[in-house]
Amino acid sequence: MHQGNWKCGGCGAAITELPFEPRGDVGLMCKACFSKSRGPARNPSDNSGGNTGGDKPKHQGDWKCSGCSKAITELPFKPRETSNLLCLDCFKQSRAV
Repeated sequence: MHQGNWKCGGCGAAITELPFEPRGDVGLMCKACFSKSRGPARNPSDNSGGNTGGDKPKHQGDWKCSGCSKAITELPFKPRETSNLLCLDCFKQSRAV
């Protein structure tokens, strides 16, 4: 755990301990606001399948794969650095090694 003196971006409450070392103050949430942002807890006996990941926003852009130069138009994250992006095929190949 990391000790510090941060402020919750949701409610403004003081945060003194985090399970990670933050890069800055933006986007930090206290436990209560974090729980609210995640929605209702899933019942372990509920076999509905849970989160399939389909609800995450996609980021549109015009990038090229650094492995094969194939066009990349959509990513599940906003890239900070674009020189090392991989298309799905190259990414899978890099993980198989």
